[in-house]
Amino acid sequence: MSGPIASLRRVWTTDPRQDPNPLVYFVLAVTAVAYPIWAQASTDGQGDFLISVLADAGVYVLLALGLNVVVGFAGLLDLGYAAFFAIGAYTYAFLASEHLVVTPLHTAVHLPFWIVLLIGLFVAAGFGVILGAPTLRLRGDYLAIVTLGFGEIVPRIFKNLGEWTSGVNGIAALDKPQLPLWIQGPWSGDPFAVVQDFKIIGSLGFYVIMVLLVGLCIVLVNNLRVSRIGRAWMAVREDEVAAAAMGVNTVRIKLLAFAIGAAFSGFAGSFYGAKLSLVSPENFGFTVSITILVMVVLGGMGNIGGVIVGSLLIYSIIFLFLPALPPLAESWATSLGFGSLVPPDGDWPGIGQEVQRLKFLIFGLILVLTMLLRPQGLIPSRARQQELVAGVHDEPVIEDLEAEPSDR
Repeated sequence: MSGPIASLRRVWTTDPRQDPNPLVYFVLAVTAVAYPIWAQASTDGQGDFLISVLADAGVYVLLALGLNVVVGFAGLLDLGYAAFFAIGAYTYAFLASEHLVVTPLHTAVHLPFWIVLLIGLFVAAGFGVILGAPTLRLRGDYLAIVTLGFGEIVPRIFKNLGEWTSGVNGIAALDKPQLPLWIQGPWSGDPFAVVQDFKIIGSLGFYVIMVLLVGLCIVLVNNLRVSRIGRAWMAVREDEVAAAAMGVNTVRIKLLAFAIGAAFSGFAGSFYGAKLSLVSPENFGFTVSITILVMVVLGGMGNIGGVIVGSLLIYSIIFLFLPALPPLAESWATSLGFGSLVPPDGDWPGIGQEVQRLKFLIFGLILVLTMLLRPQGLIPSRARQQELVAGVHDEPVIEDLEAEPSDR
């Protein structure tokens, strides 16, 4: 009990202007618990879609937490992060489905969901080490180009290895997670009962799993941040030459960051494959890597709470707000007396179709305005906020008071 009580005391005693993270974590925890209740109550028991949407958003939260280790803590620009996401998803597809029957192995593998989660984590981390070992001696733009190439290669390998991956058709009918014991009741729309060997199919079960996984990952990342490894990452981020001069093995510490970030991505990919029950190379393109990077930068690089908020915000804009914008535009035009803009007329496709064409332009404008108003991110780390507020100043000049005036 002392842990939760201490956390609540910290929320009330900490000034949010100095350290908003305790308040952010408290709000996120309360929201995570209350959201399923609100979703079911507001839709008369038909809130499964809303719950499923937030479970999907949790996948992007996991991805952003992992990329924050690479970009926010260690200062490495990774533009191929979706490749590890694909590796984790395909690992789950191979080890938890009938798919291997139609491959040269001709033998199906059905490992439990919880074991494959860990296997996907270690497989993705292994590929992170394989990629990072020969390339992390590079810096800046050169490292970004190498990771970009890796991110483009991996989905194409899965796409072209049709004998093993079914190509563009992907792998379907993946195993669902299963629990040895589960209690169902009115919260799931069922009579109260204890169920053995419960197979998780409904959105609420996936939501609960995702909340637990995100909570576990937040604790792990926060412990890494305050550890000696975390301090070494931040030293490399601030000045790699100075960190090396102080005895930090910069190559090894960057490789560790790369492997841990890849592990988070593979972890999220395994959950994604289990929930969707389908993996396809089309779901792991370059836009996924850029979207995750935008979440990290917009939320606040290096700050765990800010990254979570940025992830949820960007996910809501891309997957909820922008798809709903065309019908909203038609409704707004009609209510404001501009009903003539709704139907097509000659070259005019109608306001709904026009907004559909321009939705990513609108998304870009939202990002530009946000970064102009909050260049440090929505909830930045205190170090980055101080850097941007203080700015860059010239080195102080120390004058030699004993020198002759002509020598000064």
